[in-house]
Amino acid sequence: MDRRKFLKHSTAVFGASVLMPSMVVSCVSETQENNPKNVKVLIIGAGAAGLFAGYTLKKKGVSFEILEASSKYGGRLGKQSGFADFDIDQGAEWLHLEDSIIGKIIKETQTKITLDDTELKYWYNNKITSTLPLQTDIFRSETEVFQDVSYWEHAHQKGLDNSYNNIIEAYAGDQGASATNISVKWDNEEAKKSNSQEKNYKFEKTYFDVFENNIIPFVKQDIKLNTIVKKIDYSGNSIEVTDLNGTVFIADKVIVTVPITILKSNDIIFKPSLPNEKTMAFQKIGMEAGMKVFLKFSEKFYPSNFVYGGSVCAAYGDVTLGKQTKDNILLAFVMGKQAQTLSDLNSHEAITSALLTELDYMFNGRASASFVKSTVQDFTKHPFIKGAYSYSSVGMGNAREILAQSVDDKIFFAGEATNLQGDHQTVHGAVATGVEQAEKIVSLLK
Repeated sequence: MDRRKFLKHSTAVFGASVLMPSMVVSCVSETQENNPKNVKVLIIGAGAAGLFAGYTLKKKGVSFEILEASSKYGGRLGKQSGFADFDIDQGAEWLHLEDSIIGKIIKETQTKITLDDTELKYWYNNKITSTLPLQTDIFRSETEVFQDVSYWEHAHQKGLDNSYNNIIEAYAGDQGASATNISVKWDNEEAKKSNSQEKNYKFEKTYFDVFENNIIPFVKQDIKLNTIVKKIDYSGNSIEVTDLNGTVFIADKVIVTVPITILKSNDIIFKPSLPNEKTMAFQKIGMEAGMKVFLKFSEKFYPSNFVYGGSVCAAYGDVTLGKQTKDNILLAFVMGKQAQTLSDLNSHEAITSALLTELDYMFNGRASASFVKSTVQDFTKHPFIKGAYSYSSVGMGNAREILAQSVDDKIFFAGEATNLQGDHQTVHGAVATGVEQAEKIVSLLK
């Protein structure tokens, strides 16, 4: 099961070994400076790419500051304590590539992970089944040449009728998209570049803890939270970055790591304007609504497998694998049009009710009978994220390559959407781009 979920993991390797927390020789201050620092590099965004870009610059002795719009670092990584008897991953949850920067940290720190080798089940013809009349895993091939059509159109060309629509939606949702919007051609072409493995691993703790324990101690004092960047002026010798409050930050280089949605919606103004080719590329890369809803029950009435095929939520899964827990926690992993429909309800209670109604239909009323509580993480409504993660839309072409290009050796772009190795949508892919752009800047500053 290629569950490359909610931002995932990396292909680059550090030239030097990863520093361990025990090597931190001084405490990192919890306070932030009120006045802008005089730094060589400004990093916009404290997600996976931004944090590792800063970490890389720190190792190279290059001064930097990370400007984060929200009140916390991590981006689409996060954890929630207290909902269950284990911490839950609000964002990225699975590790997909052991041979990566993240994988190296996990090995060196002996972080506990568990192989997730569960097989898919399907909700089909009003029952849960392990097999289907027709093959549905039809969206990847090393040899077949796909047309630039949507998952939905491709599936129907292969003979899957409307009874498979919600299962098709689940496969598209795994890639962060609606089935009518994601390109089977470009998605497959990018997948063929990827080093990500078929094996998936779950953390005993959380994915966020890997960053919290091993990266944040080195860069926390250089993160400025609640700093909403509105303008980047790179017309002069130095670059001026202006936030919502009018504070101006000055640097020689800028790494922009914000989600593609922020670039698509022109939330940051560039002066001079970015090349038309680049702004057009922004619009060709997809990113849609996405949410995770965790549901706690007094009894486990559902299988341990992910179940594909719901009409309200196309993918439900037990998330307790590898956890030290006695709780029953089911994840509703909702993407694309389904996520937008639920998000538009504008109420966590209404979202939960819609999911329970569907689960009651699947499991003969046992969901409502044993329901305890829920928690909703709606990335769609996060003003500095606005969705799940990027995907390869119909007509995308080489937009990702154009997005990843720097401008005038001053403005650099990183983040999962800029990954050119087929590892977009992943934490390790985001990390790789942050490291790569930081190293480019180091070489230019020499």
